[in-house]
Amino acid sequence: MLEAIVSSGPKVKVVNSPIPKPGPNQVLVKVAVAAANPKDWKVPEWTGKEGNTGDDGAGIVEAVGDKVSDFSKGDRVAGFHEMGSPGGTYGEYALFPEHLTIHIAKDISFEEASTIPLTAATAACGLFESEGGLGLPLPSSPTSETIPLVIHGASGSVGAFAVQLAKKSNIHPLICVAGGGAKTIQHLLDSSKGDTIVDYRKGDEAVTAGIKAALAGKTLRHALDTTAHGSTSTNIAKAMTEGGTIARTLGPEGELPHGVKQFQLSVSTVHSPQQGFGAKMFKLFGQGLQHGWLEPRPYEVVRGGLNGVEKALADLKAGKASAVKYVLRIDETDGLDGTA
Repeated sequence: MLEAIVSSGPKVKVVNSPIPKPGPNQVLVKVAVAAANPKDWKVPEWTGKEGNTGDDGAGIVEAVGDKVSDFSKGDRVAGFHEMGSPGGTYGEYALFPEHLTIHIAKDISFEEASTIPLTAATAACGLFESEGGLGLPLPSSPTSETIPLVIHGASGSVGAFAVQLAKKSNIHPLICVAGGGAKTIQHLLDSSKGDTIVDYRKGDEAVTAGIKAALAGKTLRHALDTTAHGSTSTNIAKAMTEGGTIARTLGPEGELPHGVKQFQLSVSTVHSPQQGFGAKMFKLFGQGLQHGWLEPRPYEVVRGGLNGVEKALADLKAGKASAVKYVLRIDETDGLDGTA
């Protein structure tokens, strides 16, 4: 098969590789669409190692491992490939762990489905994990209490899924810090419960003031910072009191005011050691898609299939994506013969 190998730059080469074989608990998928994430160019740059860094994708099941019971050849699926392992989604075929794979109905496109797995899982880890997350109430047990939550970068992929998952847990008010992409999440908010958008483009002081105004005297103890850049967490912390905690998608920002705690969340825990949590969340994602309360993200097709991976990652690195997910249709790859 053909697969794209990503190195620092980002630079990408398309190479011939053996089709991977599924392990006992894995699903082999013929990839229709792969979705690009910032970590796909960051990891080779940070580590100096090259590889097929794609982890989000959707397609048709080609084969399953001996212990797989929920999927069969021909099923339409989306999944979250195990980061750093062989069989990534920047290839004709990819491997997904069974517990991080979901069925997708025919009325959901592969492009739409590919936007969900990694970023929805990241949002779920940040919000709900008791260790390594904010430990907020799960959607299976919605809260009856008022729990203010700030989501910075709420119109990005992780942020938008965080909005939807928090809403399912009846967490309100949702104070969403966003910019030009705010229009893509506006319809998800419930203004009657205090949900609102704070425009980060107005500057640091305006963000803090906007959060405080939205709180209307309530105590803020939880925030998810999916932007995690510059002074984003400091701006949130200034609106918090002692005992507040911010989950970040990147490392610490520096000492925060008011003794606010911060930590970097890790989505890799859904592979190990939190497989049970991951399985529970992916069942939830599947149900959300089926019942219509979990919306895929807006996407933009980057042409060329695997030959377009370098452009997609370069544009992500340049910050050109705003409230949109870059996806690649694998069948547009040059030299693809379409055979197993």
